[in-house]
Amino acid sequence: MENKRLLITRLNVWYDPAMERILSARPNLELRTCAQDGDENLTRQSLMQSLVYQIPSSRDEVRDAWMVSSDFLQLCQQLLCVSVNEAGYDTVDVPACTKAGVMVVNQSGANAQSVAETTIGLILDVSRRISESDRLIRQKRGFSREYLMGSEISGKTIGLIGFGHIGKKVAMLAKAFSMRVLVFDPYLDAAIINQSNCESVGFSALLESSDFVSLHCPRNSSTLNMIDEEAIAKMKPGAVFISTARGGIHNEAALFNALKSGHLSGAGLDVWEHEPPALDHPLLSLDNVVATFHTAGVTIEARRNMATCAAEQIITVLQGKKPSRFVNPEVWPIFRERYEKIMAGRMLLQSCN
Repeated sequence: MENKRLLITRLNVWYDPAMERILSARPNLELRTCAQDGDENLTRQSLMQSLVYQIPSSRDEVRDAWMVSSDFLQLCQQLLCVSVNEAGYDTVDVPACTKAGVMVVNQSGANAQSVAETTIGLILDVSRRISESDRLIRQKRGFSREYLMGSEISGKTIGLIGFGHIGKKVAMLAKAFSMRVLVFDPYLDAAIINQSNCESVGFSALLESSDFVSLHCPRNSSTLNMIDEEAIAKMKPGAVFISTARGGIHNEAALFNALKSGHLSGAGLDVWEHEPPALDHPLLSLDNVVATFHTAGVTIEARRNMATCAAEQIITVLQGKKPSRFVNPEVWPIFRERYEKIMAGRMLLQSCN
């Protein structure tokens, strides 16, 4: 690949400069940034010529025309790899990519520390009623301190649904608060979970035993609406629900009803079905809800890590090697065939010129 300029197209959301710095240091690579709302023909032409497409992971940041679907892949015949800028890949039809021989990579783990810290922050905020106290002291007088009495998290039980990079870091932080950690992850052996000094339990057992239920799983067909009315009903009275995962995994209407009725004592929500949520969203009307705008992984350090990780993986893929964060590893044999064919075709074209 040393004698060829290879095109990488990304959409114009904010990226840490590390990505451009790393890729621009390779004279054989060209990073092109396209505006979603600009000239569609220019964006389309760039994508049709690209070997790699760098795309945001949040559906609310990508127009339908630029999401990776079967039709999109039919248009982009040269595409070898789709790289999403975070751990999630809601904007990518992964089975369609696998069928087309297109590799999908994410930046799993690059923002894990930031998301884990936010998770604990939301737990503390809801339990100690920090945001509620802040809002009240700016608006009223004549209330007692006991009116805002909260609860300690030390010694409580936290249930983690999903035990990947983020879940593991949340468990470590929770242990610092002397919390008992339960884990439900159907893709991990109990022995692996137990090695982390956590307890592997079933889904229902976790809901029934946890003072805090925290989501750390991807949004897919198996997790969509996982936390529905039935699941919430199984949670301990007075429990707190936390999500820094993806909107749509929990049912927002069911959660509102459980909070309004008092079955749950609070919630910390960083993710929403539609982001940002409408100003009149019912959950935003509740004092016992701490709400943020999908910012758990938005820190200086996390953004730099993700940009660096993405750039390094793109270089690896364009060298025909396996990347470290493979979403669809089963595509590898087909990918290699396409890689050899596409690269050979580019070398032939260059020699003709």
